[in-house]
Amino acid sequence: MDSESSKSAFNQIMEAINAKGVNMIGLHGMPGVGKTTLAKEVGKHAREQKLFDKVVMFTMSQNPNIRTIQDKVAEMFGLNFDKNTEEGRAEELFRSMQRVNKILVIVDDLWEEFKMESIGIPFGDDHEGCKILLTTRRQQVCTKMNCKEIQLGILSKDEAWVLFRDKAGLEDDCSTLNDVAKEVAAQCKGLPLAIVVVAKALKGESLNEWRDANQRFKDSTHLYDEEVLGGVLEPLKLSYDYLKKGINQMTGINDIQMCFLLCSLFPEDEEIDTEILITCGIGVGLFPYVSLIEDKRKKIVEALKKLKKSGLLLETDGADTIRIHDVIRDFAHWLTSTGENRFMVKDTLKEWPHMDESYTAIALWNCSSIIKIFPDKVEFSKLKTLFLVGERKRKRDDFLVVFGTFFEEMKALQVLLLQRVSFSLKGLPSLPNLKTLWCYKCRLKNFSSSLTNMRSLEILALIGTEIDEISEELVKLSALKYLRLSNVGVEREMNIPPNLVSRLTSLQELHVISANNLNLLELKSLSRLTALSLELSANQIPLEDFVLPKLQRYGVVVGEIYAVNREAFIRTLVILDYSSSLSAFNNLFCNVEELILWDVGGQKNIVPSIDEMGVNELTSLHLASCDDMEFLIDTKNDQGSTVAFSNLVELKISSMVSLKGLCYGVSPTRFLQNLKQVSIKDCEELQVIFQIDKLSERMKYQTPLLSNLTELSLHSLPKLKMIWEVKPSHRAIASLQSLKVVRIESCHNLKTIFSPCLALSMLHLQELDISYCDRLEQVIGFGQEGEIIENDCLLYCWPKLRVLSIHHCESLKYISTNTLIQSLESVYIENCHQLIQIYNMEQNIVLPELGSQGFPLLESIYLSNCPQLLHVFKNDSSLCCWPKLRSLRIQYCPNLKYVCATTWTQGLQSLESVYITECSQLIQVFNMEQNKHGQDIVLPELGSQNHCWTKLKTLQIEDCQLLKYMFANTLSQGFPLLESLYLKNCPQLLQVFSSTEERDVIGDHILLNVPLLKNLEVSNCPQISCFIVQAQHIEELVLSNVGNSRQLCNTDVPVLNEGCIVVGNHEEVFQVQGGYSFSSIKKLKLRNLFEARVIWNDFAQVVTLENLTTLTLSDCKKLRYIFSPMMARSLSHLKDLSIEGCEEIERLILDKDQVSSSSSNGDTSHQPMSFRNLTWITVTNCKNLNSLFPFGFVPVLPMLESLIVKRNSKLEQVFELEKKVEVVAEEKMKFDNLKGLLLEELPGLIQFCPKGYHFVFPEMMQLKVRDCPKLTTGFFIDSQRFVHCKTKMVEQDAVEESTTVQNAIFNENIDWNRCLRESQLPHIT
Repeated sequence: MDSESSKSAFNQIMEAINAKGVNMIGLHGMPGVGKTTLAKEVGKHAREQKLFDKVVMFTMSQNPNIRTIQDKVAEMFGLNFDKNTEEGRAEELFRSMQRVNKILVIVDDLWEEFKMESIGIPFGDDHEGCKILLTTRRQQVCTKMNCKEIQLGILSKDEAWVLFRDKAGLEDDCSTLNDVAKEVAAQCKGLPLAIVVVAKALKGESLNEWRDANQRFKDSTHLYDEEVLGGVLEPLKLSYDYLKKGINQMTGINDIQMCFLLCSLFPEDEEIDTEILITCGIGVGLFPYVSLIEDKRKKIVEALKKLKKSGLLLETDGADTIRIHDVIRDFAHWLTSTGENRFMVKDTLKEWPHMDESYTAIALWNCSSIIKIFPDKVEFSKLKTLFLVGERKRKRDDFLVVFGTFFEEMKALQVLLLQRVSFSLKGLPSLPNLKTLWCYKCRLKNFSSSLTNMRSLEILALIGTEIDEISEELVKLSALKYLRLSNVGVEREMNIPPNLVSRLTSLQELHVISANNLNLLELKSLSRLTALSLELSANQIPLEDFVLPKLQRYGVVVGEIYAVNREAFIRTLVILDYSSSLSAFNNLFCNVEELILWDVGGQKNIVPSIDEMGVNELTSLHLASCDDMEFLIDTKNDQGSTVAFSNLVELKISSMVSLKGLCYGVSPTRFLQNLKQVSIKDCEELQVIFQIDKLSERMKYQTPLLSNLTELSLHSLPKLKMIWEVKPSHRAIASLQSLKVVRIESCHNLKTIFSPCLALSMLHLQELDISYCDRLEQVIGFGQEGEIIENDCLLYCWPKLRVLSIHHCESLKYISTNTLIQSLESVYIENCHQLIQIYNMEQNIVLPELGSQGFPLLESIYLSNCPQLLHVFKNDSSLCCWPKLRSLRIQYCPNLKYVCATTWTQGLQSLESVYITECSQLIQVFNMEQNKHGQDIVLPELGSQNHCWTKLKTLQIEDCQLLKYMFANTLSQGFPLLESLYLKNCPQLLQVFSSTEERDVIGDHILLNVPLLKNLEVSNCPQISCFIVQAQHIEELVLSNVGNSRQLCNTDVPVLNEGCIVVGNHEEVFQVQGGYSFSSIKKLKLRNLFEARVIWNDFAQVVTLENLTTLTLSDCKKLRYIFSPMMARSLSHLKDLSIEGCEEIERLILDKDQVSSSSSNGDTSHQPMSFRNLTWITVTNCKNLNSLFPFGFVPVLPMLESLIVKRNSKLEQVFELEKKVEVVAEEKMKFDNLKGLLLEELPGLIQFCPKGYHFVFPEMMQLKVRDCPKLTTGFFIDSQRFVHCKTKMVEQDAVEESTTVQNAIFNENIDWNRCLRESQLPHIT
């Protein structure tokens, strides 16, 4: 992402991703300009920065396969579909994605307008947290889909030259070659794809070759076709033509070019199976001068490597697949649209296309089983290659049906690839030139009877294909060299007739990859066999002196296991659950490359028991549950001539109960010299892994032992005392110079990890992860017995260590003493109860490649539960500078006094999150460097400027009893991105923000401008200085016990030009100014604010609280009221209301008469009052409260579920009838959701419901009334156990009162529960 265009597009995309209201972004540009690369970069950045909970990317292409895309997305969300239809799956995926908060979906290579809902991707109103980035060549797609459009332009001339020069391997000088190269680079039209392809093609060529290429560019202007491929054709054609170079064939198409063209027959963006490509290539006659299939295979693999190097093919994650870029595939289709080799490739075919007979290759993918006008017969006299593939469908029996006559006029056919096709071979005509028949998931009828028509067949592959039999007819294929049988037939075991295989004497490759009944003795007759893939049961191994033949490639699996399926790509032998003699495999052991032994008994070692020659071609060894094995090699009886395990790269050992070590005796020559990865777990007897003290004399003059080891993983080795045992005299012959990753877990006897001499060699260590090692005392074992260090002040340098993770190591005291680890990116330390310090650097040394002091790459620090930890980084000689630190999290470190002794806060400019809790000794988080007079030192280059924390988003400090200061000398504008501020239980905290700038201080108040602040909580910080917060987007505010033991905030809080929040002991919490409404607040909790008289002085009636869901007020002793009438009418989302100990409150809602006459919104007072979402109400200990809610004709609390009213001594009525309301007849009102009602210790309560009203509670579960002596409201239940209540009329109206009211319970204690049968409440019909 070096070009200005890509940087600009990247920044625009990130801006759009963060913008509200933008849910779809469209990146458009020419083919080959780098859209996919940039989209991947965006995805990578989003993952690394944790901008989203999930990042998903998939490719659409011209003919998208919706099911495949749904599967890929579902896998990312851990979803297994229950439904089969695309629509049903889309619905499941839609619901699953809606449950994830923030998602980025990257849709690559979109060609048409497309409804994302058809895949199941929610966005817009359905999911505001889901952002979609799509890439397309066509701008109109962006426009039609209402995208935020971003164009990715081509490279500038200079940028194009830099990329071209780099890929062509040219020097940056003024040579004649560079002059010509610049002209060639200019012909690539600034397209990255074209530049890379051409530069790679000409890399290393002579000046004449460059001139020739330049001239050809100038002569081929007819190739330039803006409509088809923009400016990519010319450079690609040049690269394609260069494939002929050095093969003495400059006319026609050579084998490498044909290999490339064959790749274009496969679907867009599909990973191409190289095995299929190889067999098709052999079928069309590639490399005709080579006779053996094995040699042809090597030639084709070589050709594919050359195509990848030239940029015409792409690598994939798998070793057995390759890919072709869609633009280059289009170029190949353009090449084969005319001339001798005409290709046709179609995808998602619904009807038969019009075709003439001149095609030499046809590939029809995903043909519908109900294809229209599918011909019985077609005439293709030149056709050599045919791929016919049915539609991918859930139903296994839904095949594309083809008649045998269809192939009648294809006499030149050499390669036939069929997938999901059903046809009978009975009428199959003679196909005299057919060389390759590859059938995958097909249904073939009358298979054997038709084999006589394919006498030239060399390659036959039947994979997952139902056939009626594998019969003797196979013998008639006298030219058959390659036979692949996999999952054939319905039965699990493949039935191969006796003596059939032994008569296939031309066979060079045999691959039988499923259970079978093959008699291994038949393999003796196959003298030409070079490759074998075979699954065998133990009883198929003959008991006589049988030895499998020597082979160039094999994948043999002995024993039943479903997870192991080995192809003969490399020489692999897997033996499972086997206790007989292994002599049958002697010819395989001598050249085996990958060996897996699981539960193999009777062997004490590999060498010499299994192979005396030392398995020197072995690269990968997996051992598991081989209970008798004690060592890999036993050299006690060796005369010193053995070379063993010299090429072993990967060693995995698990559950080996008798394993004592790797080598018994003196280590042999070149032992483990290429070892890169070691993983050992659950070996209960293992005490030492690498015994470097037992070495032969010859070893001392070879490559240092372990010098190639890159990864070491040890797990659950309870008796392990040492990883490496090194004698002082052997220090020079052992080195960990390549070691990158060390992971050690549950090795409870281990006291140190590295010896000092090995630690000196670890220049490439990147990740160190140690956990659950109870006795571990030191990472580097200083003063080990028997090891004398000449200089204890040696400097240990790990210049590439990125990740340090240590947890649950109870005895560890020090991690790195005198070890340079300035390259650290992440530190994670947890539950290390003896740890005193993490890093101590006595010498002031700077790594030259990092170029600065401190930790220039450190991004995150996590420390938890380290009770003895005194310092994080102790370094008295230099300032701590962490310019990339993003996250600082420290918890439960009661002895920690400061994070770093001397911190240069200007070196913390990337900090995003600070979380510190339960650090009782912490005095100051960032301790400034001070001189001997106790004054802060100002760095000369900084002058006297204050600090800005421009990226800080979250600051959370809790339970730090001694903490006094957080940030010193910080500008109020220094927190432009702060979103959350939590300060809790810090009784000594005096100041969080301080500043000497006049504009930042108003009176004695510090002004904090935090435009993005959403969450603010200050609780139990009684010493804190008052500060004023300007936060327009505040969503959650909690103030509790703030500044109460200090002097009161200056009552003259300055009038600002916009609304603000006063954090301190002040009589007004919100200052309403400039028409600002605080409408974003969702949660408001105020506790122990003893001076607060009003929450907001809303004389202008501007405060609207439409998003407020939770309001909690506790012990605000002087608070007089909460809402104005207009404010109360805006509370449409309020769900939870809790008021406790607010002694001065008389009313929750200010009476209309008390509202200023200046209100411009007086007319709203005529609207009825209703809290339509209020669900839970608790009001306790408000001794002056007179009434709770005004009451009109509409249900005032339709969603109410719980109402608790206790100890409010002056409360007379819960629902106060509004003055204008006159009740003519009895009004019945239902509270449909009220489940719990509690009225306790209310000596003044006269009525619960107003006179003239009859309340019904159909869902009431619990009713409790206690100590309400004046209550005139009575309660009763009906036959449905619905609770009712009415209030007594006055004396003169008593005659009219119904029997219902007379029989109800008044002013008595009630404790009623619906679940209890006995009822205190009278039943009244």
